[in-house]
Amino acid sequence: MAYRRLHSASPARRLPEFPWDRLAPFKERAASHAQGLVDLSVGAPVDEVAPVIRQALCEAAERPGYPTVAGPTEFREAIRSWLRRHTGVGPDVAVLPTVGSKELVANLPAQLGVGPGDAVAFPEIAYPTYAIGALLARAEALPTADPRDAAGRRLRLAWINYPTNPTGAVASVEHLRALVRWARENSVVLASDECYLTLGWDPDRPPVSILDPAVNDGDLTGLLAAHSLSKRSSLAGYRSAFLAGDPAIIADLLEIRRHAGFMVPWAVQRATIAALQDEEHAVEQRLRYESRRTTLRAALERAGFGIDESHAGLYLWATRGEDCWATVAWLAERGILAAPGEFYGEKGAEHVRVALTATDDAVAEAAERLG
Repeated sequence: MAYRRLHSASPARRLPEFPWDRLAPFKERAASHAQGLVDLSVGAPVDEVAPVIRQALCEAAERPGYPTVAGPTEFREAIRSWLRRHTGVGPDVAVLPTVGSKELVANLPAQLGVGPGDAVAFPEIAYPTYAIGALLARAEALPTADPRDAAGRRLRLAWINYPTNPTGAVASVEHLRALVRWARENSVVLASDECYLTLGWDPDRPPVSILDPAVNDGDLTGLLAAHSLSKRSSLAGYRSAFLAGDPAIIADLLEIRRHAGFMVPWAVQRATIAALQDEEHAVEQRLRYESRRTTLRAALERAGFGIDESHAGLYLWATRGEDCWATVAWLAERGILAAPGEFYGEKGAEHVRVALTATDDAVAEAAERLG
């Protein structure tokens, strides 16, 4: 990953080049296709927000006052109720609304007090913002296949991500239990990005939350889990997400975020309550993604692609056994844009990430071009 050095006094310090800037020429090439562009490169939802959520947002829009960082009791209870249904966690779990999950990932190391001389571990094939969070805290950004390999580093925070973006990998209960045990033995905060938890496609490998008592024996000490409504409920534009886990850590983060003003807008809080309390729209959305996944996977395999992992989430981790940029170019000639695996780490250099977040018509068009 290429880095640029900013002015030494800049709070940004050293940050990687924004990856999607490198994709622009291929997007232009794909857009020149006679039938137009089919963009499968990003995970942005394209389906309408459910009416029950929009209604709640509109009804709350007239309130003029400031929201609170923690949100009202009803908001927090809606989050806890959803977590109990989907992770099995007990009622004592602490929760904290966040302004989307990306700001949480980028800010969590600094807000936990991680700093120079410390290290933040994250998966070697991963969403790029884990590294950004470490860099903004002036800590060592440590991509690794397993955080337990970080011997000799002053590791303070370890991110895990199951189901994984971009690969769609999932972890077993046994693997998660081993990570929890290791993190506690080494005083490392273990943060699990679980934004795709409800989008498992393989019945033999169901996604499991780090909050599940089968993983942590009912003890949340040192554990955090991040969740988002961007995928489940198509609320990317609402910036609605939350953190859950260790009450002591959540309490500290709440105080920091109160001082810094990380407030989810009041109307979005009300919309989130409606979204969390309604499962029908989420089931319908899941069925849409499942149908698109079936169509794209079959088309990619017919075109000679191999599909690795991809047991859960909104992406197919596809390969032609060549440099990912060559594959991006091959797809662009057919008017299809995919994300090069290199964006997610050196280990992704022979894969592309193909998103399921396109309309049914766009997915059908992509499948026809691949066929």
